Amino acid sequence: MLARLLTLIFILIHSSLIYSEEKLYTQEDFDKKLSEAVNKQVDLIKKKSVSQLSKELLAKDRELEAKAEQLKIREEQIKKSEVSLLKKIEELESHEKKLIGCIDGHREGESMRVQQLVKVISNMKPQKAADLLSVQESDISIKIIEKIDPTKASKIFNLMNKEVSARLQKQYLNMQK
Repeated sequence: MLARLLTLIFILIHSSLIYSEEKLYTQEDFDKKLSEAVNKQVDLIKKKSVSQLSKELLAKDRELEAKAEQLKIREEQIKKSEVSLLKKIEELESHEKKLIGCIDGHREGESMRVQQLVKVISNMKPQKAADLLSVQESDISIKIIEKIDPTKASKIFNLMNKEVSARLQKQYLNMQK
């Protein structure tokens, strides 16, 4: 751009020297013609720059529109994911409630069975009670022994197999702590 401007000035000066023989220009005329020529070149450069700038702006605008569209798509995907996640959370919470209900029901049922077995074992002879508690699960046996009369429990422990009795007594003592 600067090179063109200098070339133009040089040409004008050179041409003015050539034509100076034929025509005589005053300094004002020369400055005026030089200014017009320079303005013409600057206008051409401006026009080129404006068009190039416009093209760049249009390209940037297209890029921004594409990115905005991508962001919209991504936002929609996120919203769908949020809805899906909320549904999954609700399903898990309902499943959790069902499981808790089942666990509570199981505990209540086990508690009822233990109470019934306590009544039955309390009315049994110690030998039969020892035989029955020896084959039960140790947790249930401990819960039953915990609720019966301590003197009857000691008789039952004495009539059990030594290994079973030792294991149950150990669990019973750990439970008492």
